[in-house]
Amino acid sequence: MGILTKIFGTKSDREIKKILPIVKQVNEFYATLEGKDLSYLQDRTKELQAVIKESIAEQESKKLNNVDDSKELKKIRSQIAENVLEQHLVEAFALVKHACRLLYGKEWEVVGQKIKWEMIPYDEQIIGGIVLHQGKISEMKTGEGKTLVATFPIYLNALSGRGVHVITVNDYLAQRDAEWMGKVFETLGLSVGFILNSMNPQQRKSSYNCDITYGTNNEFGFDYLRDNMTIDSEFLVQRKHNYAIVDEVDSVLIDEARTPLIISGPVETKINQSYVDLKRPVQSLVVKQTQLISTLVSEAQTLLKNETLSDDEKQQAGLLLLKAKRGLPKFQKLQDLFQEQGTIKMMNAVESEYIADKKTYLLDEDLLFSIDEQSNSVDLSDKGREALSPDNKDAFTIPDLGELLSDIDEQNLSDEQKQLKKEKVYKLHSERSSKIHYLSQLLKAYTLFDKDVEYVVQNGQVLIVDEFTGRVLPGRRFSGGLHQALEAKENVKIEKETQTLASITIQNYFRMYDKLSGMTGTADTEAAEFEKIYNLGVTVIPTHRPIKRNDFNDVIYKSMQAKYKAVIKEVSEYYSKGQPVLIGTVSVEVSELLSKMLKQKGIPHNVLNAKQHQSEAQIVAQAGLKKSITIATNMAGRGTDIKLGPGVEELGGLHIIGTARHESRRIDLQLMGRSGRQGDNGSSRFYISLEDDLMRLFNMDRLATYMDRLSMDEDQELSAGMLNRGVSNAQKKVEERNFAMRKHLLEYDDVLNQQREIIYDLRNKALLSESIKDTINEFIEDFIFDTVGDLDFKQIKDWDWQSINQQLNSNLLVNIDVNEIESLQSLDELIDYINEEALKYYKLKEDVIPSELLRKVEKFIVLKTIDEKWRNHLLGMDQLREGIGLRAYGQKNPLIEYKSESYNFFQELMVSLRSTIIQRVFHAQVSDQVQTQQNPLQKNIQLQHDEAAKSDSNEIPKNIPSQEDMSNESELKLGRNDKVELIAPSGERVKVKFKKIDQYLMKGYTRG
Repeated sequence: MGILTKIFGTKSDREIKKILPIVKQVNEFYATLEGKDLSYLQDRTKELQAVIKESIAEQESKKLNNVDDSKELKKIRSQIAENVLEQHLVEAFALVKHACRLLYGKEWEVVGQKIKWEMIPYDEQIIGGIVLHQGKISEMKTGEGKTLVATFPIYLNALSGRGVHVITVNDYLAQRDAEWMGKVFETLGLSVGFILNSMNPQQRKSSYNCDITYGTNNEFGFDYLRDNMTIDSEFLVQRKHNYAIVDEVDSVLIDEARTPLIISGPVETKINQSYVDLKRPVQSLVVKQTQLISTLVSEAQTLLKNETLSDDEKQQAGLLLLKAKRGLPKFQKLQDLFQEQGTIKMMNAVESEYIADKKTYLLDEDLLFSIDEQSNSVDLSDKGREALSPDNKDAFTIPDLGELLSDIDEQNLSDEQKQLKKEKVYKLHSERSSKIHYLSQLLKAYTLFDKDVEYVVQNGQVLIVDEFTGRVLPGRRFSGGLHQALEAKENVKIEKETQTLASITIQNYFRMYDKLSGMTGTADTEAAEFEKIYNLGVTVIPTHRPIKRNDFNDVIYKSMQAKYKAVIKEVSEYYSKGQPVLIGTVSVEVSELLSKMLKQKGIPHNVLNAKQHQSEAQIVAQAGLKKSITIATNMAGRGTDIKLGPGVEELGGLHIIGTARHESRRIDLQLMGRSGRQGDNGSSRFYISLEDDLMRLFNMDRLATYMDRLSMDEDQELSAGMLNRGVSNAQKKVEERNFAMRKHLLEYDDVLNQQREIIYDLRNKALLSESIKDTINEFIEDFIFDTVGDLDFKQIKDWDWQSINQQLNSNLLVNIDVNEIESLQSLDELIDYINEEALKYYKLKEDVIPSELLRKVEKFIVLKTIDEKWRNHLLGMDQLREGIGLRAYGQKNPLIEYKSESYNFFQELMVSLRSTIIQRVFHAQVSDQVQTQQNPLQKNIQLQHDEAAKSDSNEIPKNIPSQEDMSNESELKLGRNDKVELIAPSGERVKVKFKKIDQYLMKGYTRG
């Protein structure tokens, strides 16, 4: 493979070779623009917009007339736009470059800070722009000017008039880039807007109507979901999804894609008291287990003091260590013991024997509970059950439902008595299952989740810490009751559970765009996933100047303590010679620990616990000044260049210290990329210990054995190329696991996505149409078919007409006389007959209620019913999703089972939806005084970026409709007792109350 690459070049090399002639044409065109002023650029933009729009419209009118399939429609539409824009690429790119030339030396404010424009794009940036326009990912190293690169394809694609979305990683960058690059677009005559979390619907709509809109993936995604929840088209904010450029594309489409976007509302239940009730027993259980593990470790230590251990003693020591690891893997004394030579090898030998003999269950007999860190699970043992409930061990055991029901069936009891007993069994099973679930979540909270690592407590709230960025995520919540368990653990107020109202994965949101592209410094390691999930190729763009950064081999220590001492020592050395250092950490806890250690040494420094605000970018931007020491989470200041201060280049540039390898190679590469921008000097080194999570869970055994062989002391370091390969292999394992998780999430959401598209299409049709009478008519016919369609027409006289008429009357207000349908020859004729009877009645209703008013009522009822039914459907799907994994124990594929069950769920949803809509429409009563529908803001709506096992929520209600339950008669309860004049069939005029109109219509009365 290496030889072929040398001969033919990489895939990226070959792609760039094809692009270079276009770059040459752009530069030649750019030369002809010398002397052209601002008015020329703006006039030319208007001309190009007119030509491009006309050309696209002309081709679409020819090619889209007979296309009904939405996917095919999107494909052809996208191809037409692409072909038209391609013809104007050279001129458009040259105009952007000329706009940059006109701005050179000018100053303006960007997010309150004055900036001076000193950029004219170079060839590598034009290459990057062409790659982005082609719908691919441009991989460009940090400092290569990706923000400017994006202006080329943004301008060209905005000329179609369909809008361009630019996705950034936080609100600050969305505003900064819109105000910074916005000046280029304004020079060219285009409008620019940005979306912030704090904006109201009117401001959002205004920004979306601009030619170019900047914002975060969360804001774009939540606006899409909110648009599909509003009950008035006036409050829609987004346009169609045309073209999106994703900045830091790996962060958005890979890291954040592990978690769906969710809008949720509170479940109408009391706060669960079980967490409070079980907290003390769980605390007691954890204390007992800690004492037990401490004893096991002490016994192992005693054995290991003997320098000449017999085989039996080695076996015994290994067994003690293994039990301790299964009981409390993070126990510090155990971790210290693992630093000693040969201990891990002993433990692994014992574990291999138990696995081979299939007797691993015996290891947990002495424990109260066992922990599996990799699967993030805690299992209660028999001994633990006994400790929790000495008088009744079964109190924490889920009963065998099948066996209990079978026993009841065998008893000599009446059917009524059996049913009564079965209900008690179901109740017992449900109560025990819930109790054990709460217990399990509390055990996880106490043993697997550490304060200031996975979460922090601020202002009486438990807040999640993002595992990739170290940023605190206000409002997000772990799901499945785990967040309540943590709230109980930390003695803060326990919030209510929430219910999903709308959701979509990042993957399915971004796949809605006609064209998608992205840019980052690190995409090549995930190229396969980008291709498979998003159909995005990755092209590596060469750097403008060669990279001079010196990346030293990783240094490894046995313990974290030794590692941090070495880090502080190195920082001191660099500080004394004035060279700036950026220290990357993986958690809030580590950044604070290092800060304390630096204070003790008297070294001034900045600490960034990476909360998203403006000062983050400012601190990171100053990290390249002399004697500057900055501690930050691994991705702090992403999107901000670190420029070297005076004299720093001569000292060796910015030095990067990584305090641990992240589980994703891309995060490490991002951190290293903070140094050595644009050919600057720089260096990087990572410090690792065997106690780091990555090493402990994925690569510790082999490295520990290797270090044992070298008889290394705790403070002795190991640095070798072999180590780098070992770490890289561990990271690949984690990346493969994470890809599997994202793929798994997407496979399940793809099932829901098909249903979502049908429901949202139906909803949009109702929302945007002047009249949905045709849809109501379709629903009437579908309901009739749902009622009689499966019956045998030959047996029509034997049908249960009492039941059928009950359904028809309660929904359509019609009764069928069997004697009147004797002449009908087929089921289709019967359906047509019932349909005509229903429409006759509805026509009478139209005579009474003004047409315009009735159309509004129909629309209101359809939208409210869809929202109500869809919300309940999502709840059912959530419950199905949570329990479907158990099907694997019955040798069934959970995904196939999920697809099958969800299909049935959806069929039931559609039948129920049609039935309820026509029932409500036929029973609806309105007054002449209809109030204008306001955009209701529902309290306690939460926006969540749910973490497969986590969910996050912000209480930011924006244009969310109220979701009050509607009665079966779903009325706009306005003027029900108002009197209305009707004309009887005899011609007599009578006044009746609105609520009695239906009865009079049935008798042939009409509106006076």
